[in-house]
Amino acid sequence: MATTPAGYARATNASRHVDLSEFFAPQRTPSTALPPPEPFLRNLTLGVLEVLAGVREVDQLARWLTEDPYRKLVTRSNLAARARSARGMPAKRPVHAILSVHESSPADGIVEAVVVVRGPARTRALAVRLEGMDRRWRATSLALL
Repeated sequence: MATTPAGYARATNASRHVDLSEFFAPQRTPSTALPPPEPFLRNLTLGVLEVLAGVREVDQLARWLTEDPYRKLVTRSNLAARARSARGMPAKRPVHAILSVHESSPADGIVEAVVVVRGPARTRALAVRLEGMDRRWRATSLALL
């Protein structure tokens, strides 16, 4: 390394160049370094249903989601709010009971699950793909059926 007059080091060899995006990008985490996924799946499912009911802000789930499912949830939440407004219905806290959680692990640090939930009007299922990133679970895909 050579030093500039201001005292800053600069790389003189291309082989010493470090790609900072690899260093600061989310780091994969193996399953052994992650907590059990079921409590996370249960909380995420109830959170998603509360967002769609209009009693929770989508931003509260942002740390649990990657960008794609976050954007889709924002869109779906806005549509649900617009539908409630058109019918003149206020947002009210839903009462749901989680009937079952079915998990499978296609690879290390990845869980694909279906959470079946009974609500006041109907039974629904939330399909979720979790990936271990930065020593915690994050949802990379969501589909509410």
